[in-house]
Amino acid sequence: MKEALAADLAEFLAKDFDMTITEALDAMYGSETYSKLCDPNTGLYFQSSQYVYSFLKNELLTAKLG
Repeated sequence: MKEALAADLAEFLAKDFDMTITEALDAMYGSETYSKLCDPNTGLYFQSSQYVYSFLKNELLTAKLG
């Protein structure tokens, strides 16, 4: 389930941020959002890919602005 979510997140990143899939995977795997996705205590892996992506997108946009 987590792998399918990760694939969706990478596709969303590639599209929204004009990244290659490799760049999108690197950004996703290095994110705090992905760390939380991997933590079973958060339950984030039960959420929709769009919901999780909203956190990831916000994290990346905030990091670029900050």
